[in-house]
Amino acid sequence: MLVIRGEAGIGKSALLQYCGRQARDCRILQIAGVESEFEMPFAALHQLCRPMVGRLAAIPGPQQDALNVAFGLAAGNPPDRFFVGLAVLSLLTEVAAEQPLVCLVDDAQWLDEASSQILAFVGRRLLAEAVVLIFAVREVAAERLFPALPALTIEGLAMEDGRALLTTVVPGHIDVRVRDRIVAETRGNPLALLELPRAMSRAELSGGYAAPASALSDDLLDHYRRRIRALPERTRQLMLLAAADPTGNATLLWRAGQALGVGRDAAAVAESEQLLEIGRQVRFRHPLVRSAAYLDGLPEDRRAAHLALAAATDEHVDRERRVWHLASAATGFDDEIAAELDLMAGAARARGGVAAAAAFLERGAVLTSEPRLRAERTLGAAEANRYSGAFEAAFGLVAAAEAVAVDDLQRARVERLRGEIQWASTPGREAPVLLSRAAARLERLDVGLARETYLQAWLASFTAGRFAQAGGHLREVSQAARRAPRPDHPTSYCDLFLDGYAALVSEGHAAGEQPLRDAVNMFRDGQPDADWLQWGWVATGAACMIWDADSLALLSARHIEVCRATGALAPLVFALASFAMVAVWRGDFEAATALIAESAALKDVTGIRMHAPGELMLAAYQGRPEEASPLISAVVSDAIASGEGLGFDVAQWTTAILHNGLGGYAKASAAAEQVVDEMLETNMTGWALAELVEGAARSGNAELAAEALRRMSAAVEHLSGSDWALGIAARSRAQLAEGAAAERCYAEAIERLGRTPFRVELARAHLLYGEWLRRAGRRFDARRHLRTAYDSFASIGAEAFAERTRRELLATGEKVGRRQLGTRNNLTAQEKHVARLARDGQSNSEIGAELFLSGRTVEWHLGKIYTKLGIASRRELQTVLPRLDR
Repeated sequence: MLVIRGEAGIGKSALLQYCGRQARDCRILQIAGVESEFEMPFAALHQLCRPMVGRLAAIPGPQQDALNVAFGLAAGNPPDRFFVGLAVLSLLTEVAAEQPLVCLVDDAQWLDEASSQILAFVGRRLLAEAVVLIFAVREVAAERLFPALPALTIEGLAMEDGRALLTTVVPGHIDVRVRDRIVAETRGNPLALLELPRAMSRAELSGGYAAPASALSDDLLDHYRRRIRALPERTRQLMLLAAADPTGNATLLWRAGQALGVGRDAAAVAESEQLLEIGRQVRFRHPLVRSAAYLDGLPEDRRAAHLALAAATDEHVDRERRVWHLASAATGFDDEIAAELDLMAGAARARGGVAAAAAFLERGAVLTSEPRLRAERTLGAAEANRYSGAFEAAFGLVAAAEAVAVDDLQRARVERLRGEIQWASTPGREAPVLLSRAAARLERLDVGLARETYLQAWLASFTAGRFAQAGGHLREVSQAARRAPRPDHPTSYCDLFLDGYAALVSEGHAAGEQPLRDAVNMFRDGQPDADWLQWGWVATGAACMIWDADSLALLSARHIEVCRATGALAPLVFALASFAMVAVWRGDFEAATALIAESAALKDVTGIRMHAPGELMLAAYQGRPEEASPLISAVVSDAIASGEGLGFDVAQWTTAILHNGLGGYAKASAAAEQVVDEMLETNMTGWALAELVEGAARSGNAELAAEALRRMSAAVEHLSGSDWALGIAARSRAQLAEGAAAERCYAEAIERLGRTPFRVELARAHLLYGEWLRRAGRRFDARRHLRTAYDSFASIGAEAFAERTRRELLATGEKVGRRQLGTRNNLTAQEKHVARLARDGQSNSEIGAELFLSGRTVEWHLGKIYTKLGIASRRELQTVLPRLDR
């Protein structure tokens, strides 16, 4: 796997061709990205996989279905991009099993987003397969494509090599000063050295002057445009037609050319000039030739080319592309085509997700004559880009919608969407104020929309926390929401969410609990995908506020499912963050690690800045201060800089967890004390207060512990249906009680937490009870609870809490050695996941399907796992990795 980087003309394509020639006895697949196809999802992937479609039957059925839907060969629900990636990986692996496979991808900067993400996904998983995947990328400005993949950057030729090359391509004499100047100005770019002298007169070559080459791509583009202008009219027309077709389909090109009266004689001229080659595929000598051929065409010629391609495209086979060509041919407003694009946006969403829909909506907006409808479609395109994580494009479309908005309502919606994009991309100081202003403006225009906007403002303010700007503080937003007009329509879940959240802050926890519980139950009953994208995170947050463990798990899992199905990468980041927290509380650290890694990859793609609580929780419970402390410190610094108060508070809360596990109770108490006042606005208070009670009680600060317990009791006393909340409260009361009262509280805590799926909290209750029993001189009883806690902590990987428990067991007189986890902890996160699935009886192909790996790579991982664990087979995994008690 390799990414070859460099500017246009530096030799990336030549290096790819060289690789192809050296790959003897290998099957070669070679494709190139096409600029005009940049917005067509899965186009490049289809180009790569088309020669292998005959082998689709060899891969699992669900993967076949995913590729067929992605390529438009079958109808179905929009495929999960990660699942499409697994299908492509399986297909490549299957083909490579017969003959080593070399895939060469030129001009990868023009790959459509879906293909780019999937090929990068595949590249990161090529380990044991006989597959080579090489990208050639022309970097665009400061953008770095495929940042996580190995790279080779190609630089220009050295002066001596540049002189030698230039001398070989210029017949006759060339002035040495001209020669050196050309080499210097082109920075040794080989293609420029080959091409630029051809455009220079003999006088220029001999006289010492050459045009500056400050912008190499522009110079080369202008050079190709001049060469194309010198061609016969029919040849220019054919090249324009080929440039307008992003598929490189030779049959389609000849069919469209026939309609324009362009024949093979025109192609002969282009081929003789080494600009275009038409065989089974249409190939330009260089992408800049394609760009030059298209840009040099007159507007009416481009329109004719797109119309011919539209007529040559079978509507029943590729209706989307036909409509796209018709839209590209439109010279002004065309409401009929705009309406078609609206329809195609739905089809594009089904195939490629929200990013594909955004392209159709944006083009449709341009062609819409009626201002109100144009603004609506522009807002729709902006919202689709927001969900896909293309925030810069979304901001640009919001500005465009603002320019054509026709009334106060549309202008207020523009303001609202700008705040939504700001919060989605960079949760911090600004978004709460933007959304609060939009909500206030909407009160007299659309009460329902105003209330939805207040709900978004509340969420943004909750995220900004202590760093929110004036006008965007949580209490200010809550009070404004309480004053907002009531809707005329029946109460919706959005109304209930807003009432509950606002009451939580304005009137106290008891006032907010019931509306939030009703809203969660209503939302769980089944909502359309669009509602999940908009409000899924609000619902999971509410489940946290009311300490509803079952709803939190169910909502988080469903949110992930919807986001993946629709390609909504931005909401998926938040969905993964919620489910990672659930996984940590459940004690499934392996699943949490996988969720956190996926979330981090998506944040790299989208640029989202929000910190993931699950990552900090996992680090704290794993109990390795040398790893957790730098991570927590980095989050604190970033949160302060970006104005994300929630990130700061979670960092302090998880710091308290870390030090309570390590036995550093004074440090735990100090960290928790920093955030309990700020977190008092919501029912998350209980999380920090529980750590404060333990840290303060164990460090001898009885007064601080008692005050924290009083506040916790007030925060959860109304939650009669939550074993999670009441179990934590009982565990905290027990630490400050004595005698029979303490024992009753510990028993209640263990009973209640035992009814939840949260194994970590239950194990902590057993630990605290065992410690209390030992101090009471009841060593036999203490050992039973401490052994239960130790086995649980050790099995899930909570190392600090496990060591704290082991020391208590030793103090009871029981002989217990450290659990030998060193070798197991040498496994990478992915190896642990593979090992767990293999231990649980899944086959290589089943493991690969779950982890998006090929069966061969799973086998390779297992070989490394066996070596590290000192075993020889799957059967022995049952011994070295005991099955967790689910």
